[in-house]
Amino acid sequence: MKSDFYKDLKIYNSLSGKKEIFVPINKKNVGIYVCGPTVYNNAHLGNCRTFISFDIIHRYISHLGYKVRYVRNLTDVGHLENDDDGEDKISKKARIEKLEPMEIVQKYTLDFHTIMEKFNTIPPNIEPTATGHILEQIDSINKIIESGYAYKKNGSIYFDVIKFNKINKYGKLSGRKIEDMMNSSRDLDGTSDKKNPQDFALWKKAEKNHIMYWNSPWGKGFPGWHLECTSMSKKYLGDFFDIHGGGMDLKFPHHDCEIAQSEAIDNQSPAKFWMHTNMLTLNGKKMSKSIDNFILPNEIFTGKNNILSKDFSPNIVKFFMYQAHYRNVLDLSNDALIASEKGLNKLIDGFNLIPNLNSNHNKSDFDVDNWISNCYSRMNDDFNTPMLIAEMFECVKFINNVNIGSKNLNKKDKEKIKNTFEIFLFEILGLINENNSNSGKSSDLIELLIKIRNQARTNKNFELSDQIRDDLLKLGIQLNDEKNESSYKLI
Repeated sequence: MKSDFYKDLKIYNSLSGKKEIFVPINKKNVGIYVCGPTVYNNAHLGNCRTFISFDIIHRYISHLGYKVRYVRNLTDVGHLENDDDGEDKISKKARIEKLEPMEIVQKYTLDFHTIMEKFNTIPPNIEPTATGHILEQIDSINKIIESGYAYKKNGSIYFDVIKFNKINKYGKLSGRKIEDMMNSSRDLDGTSDKKNPQDFALWKKAEKNHIMYWNSPWGKGFPGWHLECTSMSKKYLGDFFDIHGGGMDLKFPHHDCEIAQSEAIDNQSPAKFWMHTNMLTLNGKKMSKSIDNFILPNEIFTGKNNILSKDFSPNIVKFFMYQAHYRNVLDLSNDALIASEKGLNKLIDGFNLIPNLNSNHNKSDFDVDNWISNCYSRMNDDFNTPMLIAEMFECVKFINNVNIGSKNLNKKDKEKIKNTFEIFLFEILGLINENNSNSGKSSDLIELLIKIRNQARTNKNFELSDQIRDDLLKLGIQLNDEKNESSYKLI
């Protein structure tokens, strides 16, 4: 374990509605399950925020010394347009694009993996698919039937929410009350096979025109959307594991249904901690394909969109996301991305200055050990990336002051700063040092401009001298003039 920092990790548990000290079920092993995408379309940036957020959670818990098994599923069947009704999203896309359903799955799975790779996220240890676990889902249904909380109707199997709620509490994660659900539900019109509007499908009978179906004890059909995560998390992480995560929009009904299914099978919630990421908005509205308010990552990377003024790298977009806490709403805008670009360049340029800083055996004008402790404290406070980034900026101020000779740096502290930057900026935040290959050339270019400016000052060409100074300042490079020479620092 990394010193005693692991003892202080607190995570906001959506189930309890408060931050709790993280103590793994098994001392050295941590199980994480995250609901992955339904692979029927390109992943928009709102989808990506969830998986980028859980990437840093995975990275940090691993950094603390735990062995993590990270499972993230792919939904490739059973996700209907209206939960239990409507057309399967993948089948519909296959019909529109005139492809086989599994061609759609392959096409958009590859796209999702490519985007996640561009964002430099670590792949999950296991990435199971719904179609690859039909037998496990049938087994789960049989256990729920045995518990008395499921019923068969015309070849379909439904979970009896009302009956379950009499003994257990349905909706405990979202905080919804069954009475409110009943009052807001529309009465069944006589065509539904459900006993109650609140009931949800565990297995759906395949109609004649349905493409994707499997044999089961109840006839040909396909599993309900909520069932896959219950079955696959149990298979790979056991009946009770540490963290279950997903987007805020999955709290109800998806995660409430998962909890109900698990409690029906073995009388316990599947996870100790439930974590949910908040929305990424665009123009102040939820980013969603259904309302045509979204932007694709590649449209940002290439600048091929009508929203932003230029292209932004995955590195910048990722840093932009980390400047808001994962539980807070984040709005995408051109100004926010430009500010993120400047901020990230400032951090990385500061890091690239460290090897060339003058150091000695005197005391540093900066409490490095306290700064390192603060960095861990920020991450231990429910993965507070905005506050961690603020700590990094504080250190960059010191680095720049050392660079211009106004502050002192101890040799041992210099190494500590370098190591800590590498840990938090690159290992944990998962950012890439894109400026590294050009940092030497950039410094040489700045020095050349300073040389030209000094000559202009000697020649009393103050117009050119001032223009060079002002243009460099716009680029975040501040000149400090002395009698016979000038130095610079990054701001």
